[in-house]
Amino acid sequence: MKTKEKAKTAEEFDQRFDAGEDIFEIADPVSVTRPGLEIKRLNLDLPEHMLAKLDKEAALRGITRQSLIKVWLYEKLTAK
Repeated sequence: MKTKEKAKTAEEFDQRFDAGEDIFEIADPVSVTRPGLEIKRLNLDLPEHMLAKLDKEAALRGITRQSLIKVWLYEKLTAK
């Protein structure tokens, strides 16, 4: 089976994806990054009672604590 040449830029990747190419053939999904969306690590110290409340809210939604924090931050930062 012949493998396709990898996409060299985000623009090329987008064009080829829009054309219906299988993205797993044109990019290594582990190494793909989007400009401006690189991950930066954050450490946050909170009191135990806040962590317990976060865990309870996350469990109600079936998501992790980290995911809940990301969702809430996103909602707050994008609210008008």
